[in-house]
Amino acid sequence: MSRDRKIIHIDMDCFYAAIEERENPSLKGKPLAVGGSIRRGVLTTANYEARKYGCRSAMPVFKALELCPHLTLVPVRFDFYRAESSRIRAIFGRFTDVIEPLSLDEAYLDVSHLETKGAAIAREIRAQIREERGLTASAGIARNKLVAKIASEWNKPDGQHEVTPEEFDAFIAALPVGKLWGVGKKMAGKLASLGVATCADLQKIDKIELAKRFGKWGLELWDLARGIDDRPVETERIRKSVSSENTFSENIETLPALIPHLRGLVEGLAEELAERYPDRTIRSLVVKLKFADFEQTTAERAWHVLEPAIYEELAAEAWRRGNNRPVRLLGAGVRFEDPKDQEQMELL
Repeated sequence: MSRDRKIIHIDMDCFYAAIEERENPSLKGKPLAVGGSIRRGVLTTANYEARKYGCRSAMPVFKALELCPHLTLVPVRFDFYRAESSRIRAIFGRFTDVIEPLSLDEAYLDVSHLETKGAAIAREIRAQIREERGLTASAGIARNKLVAKIASEWNKPDGQHEVTPEEFDAFIAALPVGKLWGVGKKMAGKLASLGVATCADLQKIDKIELAKRFGKWGLELWDLARGIDDRPVETERIRKSVSSENTFSENIETLPALIPHLRGLVEGLAEELAERYPDRTIRSLVVKLKFADFEQTTAERAWHVLEPAIYEELAAEAWRRGNNRPVRLLGAGVRFEDPKDQEQMELL
C-alpha cells in the first residue's frame, strides 16, 4: 500500500438536522430529530442535544419521545437534502475529481495528486462548507479509506484528525476493535473472550486461527487489524444498481418489527430513483439481510416497478432463510437493465 496516498473522508455533522436548524434558527439548541410519523416511523437522524437523551437514528419515534418528551420532530425532506448534498459535492469538486459519495452526508476524496498536505485541504473544504452553506463537517485524513473513515469520527463535531504515515501503525495498534468496520457489540464480546480489546491484541492471533473461529470474516479481521485496505476511491460510473441500507444499533428480533424500517427504505429509494435515475429501467427488486452473526442473504425478484408489497415478500423470504436469527442490517434496492442491452432491444 502506498504511503503517499492522501484520502479524506468527509462526514457532515447531523446533516439533515443541521439543515433544518439552519432553515429555522429557533430550533437551535433544542433536542431535534428528523423522522417519520409517530405511529410507525423511525428517526432518520437526531441532533447532538437529542442524542444526550439517548435518541439515535433508526430508533422508533415513539421510543425517542419516551426518552425525550420535549423532542421536536420534523418530517424528512429528501429532495431538499439531496439538493444541499449536490452543492456540497460541488465544493469537493474544487479540489479533486476523484470523489466517491457514500451517502448524501459523507464521501471519500482522493487528493494524492495535490502537493498541499491532506490536513490543510480538509481544513479548507470544511471552512468553505461552513462559510457558504452554514453547515459543519468533520474529516479524517489517512493513506486509505478504512482509517480515514475511522479518523473522521475522532474529533466530531466540526473537527478533523489526520493519521500520518509515521503514526499509522501505532494508531491502528491502539485502536479498540469495536472501531473496526463490522465489529459490533456481539463480535466485540467474542473477541473479548479471547483476550482481545485492541487491534494490537488482535494482531497476535494468526490468520489461520481467525479463519477457523470466524470463517471468511476472520480473514477480513486479520486485514482490518493491520489497517490493510487497498480499495481505490471510485468515482460514479454507470450504475448497475441502487440501494439503501440501515445498520441497526440494536438487532431486530422479529419480522414484523423489521417491516416499518423496510417501508422507510423503500420510500427513500423511490424518491432517489425519481430524482436521479428517471430514465433507467428497473430489472429486479432486492432485499438484503445481515444477521447478528454477520452471515447475510439476498432475496431478489424480477420486477420492473417499485412495489412495496414485493419488498415485504422478499423480506419474509430472506427472514425465513435466517431461521429467526436477529437482524443487524437491512437493505433494499433495485438492479437496472444494462443501458446497452436496452438500446439493442429498442433497435430490434
